[in-house]
Amino acid sequence: FLLISISETLAGHIAENLLKAKQIALNDSRVPEQLRNYLQKALDVALGLDPYLDAMATSQRYRCSFETLCFLSCFKIRGFFNDRLKGTSNFHCEQSIIFPLVLFSNFHSCLSTGQILRMFVHMVRARKILLIGNPKGYTIPAIAKELPGDGKIIFCAEVPYLGANSQEECDYFSDGKKISMQVGPVADTLKALHAEDEHFDMVFIDADQRNAVQYYSFVMDNHLLSMDAVICIENTLMKGQVYLENVSDENVLAVRKLNSVINSDPRVEQVILPVQSGLSLIRRSPVPPDAVVESKTEVVKDDVFWGCRQRRILERLRLDGRVAYVTGGGQGIGRAFAHALGEAGAKVAVVDLVLAKAEAVACELSLKGIKSLALAADVSKPEDVQRMVDAIVARWGTVHIACNNAGINLNSASEETSLEEWDKTFNVNLRGLFLCCQAAGRIMLNQGYGKIINTASMASLIVPHPQKQLAYNASKAGVVKLTQTLGTEWIDRGVKVNCISPGIVDTPLIRSRELRPLVRGWLATIPAGRLAQPTDLQAAIVYLASEASDYMTGHNLVIEGGQSLW
Repeated sequence: FLLISISETLAGHIAENLLKAKQIALNDSRVPEQLRNYLQKALDVALGLDPYLDAMATSQRYRCSFETLCFLSCFKIRGFFNDRLKGTSNFHCEQSIIFPLVLFSNFHSCLSTGQILRMFVHMVRARKILLIGNPKGYTIPAIAKELPGDGKIIFCAEVPYLGANSQEECDYFSDGKKISMQVGPVADTLKALHAEDEHFDMVFIDADQRNAVQYYSFVMDNHLLSMDAVICIENTLMKGQVYLENVSDENVLAVRKLNSVINSDPRVEQVILPVQSGLSLIRRSPVPPDAVVESKTEVVKDDVFWGCRQRRILERLRLDGRVAYVTGGGQGIGRAFAHALGEAGAKVAVVDLVLAKAEAVACELSLKGIKSLALAADVSKPEDVQRMVDAIVARWGTVHIACNNAGINLNSASEETSLEEWDKTFNVNLRGLFLCCQAAGRIMLNQGYGKIINTASMASLIVPHPQKQLAYNASKAGVVKLTQTLGTEWIDRGVKVNCISPGIVDTPLIRSRELRPLVRGWLATIPAGRLAQPTDLQAAIVYLASEASDYMTGHNLVIEGGQSLW
């Protein structure tokens, strides 16, 4: 793939055809000299594109043809932006939830430019953007539209944008509340932002080309970007003029200088894509382990500095390539767990007693691009549990993460609790959980790695009141002890077992009119002043399922808004 000849690249193919046209023109005296001159100019642009793209690709790793460069660039974009951020590419800049971006451009804007910018904002999940200059058309509205509700654009320019000279006029945009205008000398505004220690997820610089180097240097030198900065520069080919000889246009020369400055900056890597009038992607250069780090103080280059196994903390929370299942995944807490594991990168088998519920959640995951599988199982039956595990292994080869969440709660006064109610509760909450741990644990022990997360309850720590639920409380206390026992027994073989004890979670199961008086009573006993939401538990499941928690086992992670402390 790296040996593609120039005639096989897009620019090479264009140049090849222009050469043929030029030869025909030279051999035909009827062709006007002016047409020959235009053919030569077009040929100069086409022939110069690949070499210039190659020269401006900072790292020697990217010295390749035009189409290969585009492939590598797209591959790097995946590493920069992925929010699925897989962390598997050699070109990635260590997975992060937000990848800061700087865009320098002329913004002779059209709708397509706005669409490109919206895509970048979406890919980096930006929340706070600094926009410098006077873009035209749909640029600012396009960016603002893609920001979340609490997103913010700080827009600074020498002159008002499209005649708007007040914040009130900006507010007339449908997303105008996200825009804060700062009109005046850009250099002063940047200095003020630096003095306030502002950091931005994205910085778009839309100033005249002659100031581009100044703004690039200020942004880089004064840390207006966070650690994982990505720079995007539009119009860096200037219709091919940046690499043509005998060009005197000051703007073209300024862009040529900007490209060279970035290309020679050891702090960054650059690649230029021939889209629109040239789109440069720049990121901070990853520091190799054997690099000499210049610092005023001695730098301890250990795992804290480089990241455990060269992986930063957010990347260590990723679950890419992992296979997970969630029992009781068709609703409530289990549904939230399934979404969380899938969003973190895992393939997820949604398991529920009712297949239709599992299928509904699996469909939700598929809409997000998460690989999912819906299964029906009664966890209290050994044959169902084994069939569940076998189906997952048949589909995806193994199980890495077992989320044993299925449970029931039947309320009755202790003196009136029937043996049938007791057995039914324990069959699901404890027996079923044990069967799942055992079936999944055998696979994990055989492969030397696995994470088991059991759903216990705050009821394992306190006696919730005024409801009477002896069987439930006792079964959940058993879940904690089972977790502690397996956690210590299996950790030396690579399997970690932990549990989560939620407080009272606001799910459809407790929203009935009959339970409203109980809910009011519960709220009075919770320091947080509210019930838990399923989303309050999602970060915990991802942490316990990830390599970031590899040293934790047998732990009961309590998430109850402080209720067990009163």
